[in-house]
Amino acid sequence: MPSAVLAPSVCILEALRGDPSQRPRRDTTTATGLRAVLEDGLFAISHGNRRTTPLVVGPDHVTTGVDVIDITHATYGRLRGALVAQLVRHYAIGYHPEDPFDAAVRAWTIETPAGELTTALADLDDNARSRLATDVSAHAVCLRRALAETPVGWTVRTAVRTRLRLGGGDVVLRDTLDLVVGTADRATTSVVLVDVTTAPIGERTDAALRYHALTHTLRTSVTPLRAATFSTATGTLTSHEVDYPLLGRAVDELLDTMGRRWAT
Repeated sequence: MPSAVLAPSVCILEALRGDPSQRPRRDTTTATGLRAVLEDGLFAISHGNRRTTPLVVGPDHVTTGVDVIDITHATYGRLRGALVAQLVRHYAIGYHPEDPFDAAVRAWTIETPAGELTTALADLDDNARSRLATDVSAHAVCLRRALAETPVGWTVRTAVRTRLRLGGGDVVLRDTLDLVVGTADRATTSVVLVDVTTAPIGERTDAALRYHALTHTLRTSVTPLRAATFSTATGTLTSHEVDYPLLGRAVDELLDTMGRRWAT
């Protein structure tokens, strides 16, 4: 599925799951080969030398060129994204709070340790907090329409975290997926990965999607059906079928990233 602006009545999960009769058979063999390529590539980068501290890599680090820091990394954008991520968890289980901002703040502050973002939220004056509340509520409207009512049988998981070690622990791959839908224990693949962003979909979106697909495949040893990003800023969904060429490109991008960052 290319990038598309969805009609308000379209449930993104239903659109991504597609026709069950058209799904390919479950792939449980590709993951082993991908890990072998990564380990061999990492050895070529390190020349067999060990790091004193692990190199931590996440989707924000994986680009096709140099590392880029954009507006989504600003404190306000990160804070907004963290709160909307809480609403993803609420809506995915059918809970629709009357005050989305208040519900998101309460849930987020309960589970989030003190740090830069919690301090930033506490330091907002009344006007800035009101602007953030209005902003989050607007994103919530778009998100609620897109998720609609999710049947229990679809096996929806939220905030699915991945932590993988490569090179004996010299590299740690980290990832968090807002939504994972479907199960990996059927004859055909049905798992869909969904990342929700509060920023417009841009050039880095596809690289992040490939990273999500790769880390999920390595963690579960099963290739997912699709990986997608939904923007609550624009109501746009972009999705890709997960196949070997996509995963192979993800491996190349990850090795490039590790090579650039190895000496840091």
